[in-house]
Amino acid sequence: MTKTKAKAAMDELIFLVEDAPEGGYSARALGQSIFTEADDLESLREMVRDAVRCHFDEGQGPRVIRLHFVREEVIAA
Repeated sequence: MTKTKAKAAMDELIFLVEDAPEGGYSARALGQSIFTEADDLESLREMVRDAVRCHFDEGQGPRVIRLHFVREEVIAA
């Protein structure tokens, strides 16, 4: 298919990864309605891949998935 007939595959999709309040991790895609959770990092990587495969038609998903880890730390003043 040409670009005029189908959307070109995106180059990259970024997920913000945070510690989940109940333990484990949550990941939310920027610019897409994709969210997933897992108990450990290895499982999270698989869950993210699976969620991306389910969200996009074949050949339309990102070439690269980037996990951006966000950590909040509170310190006493």
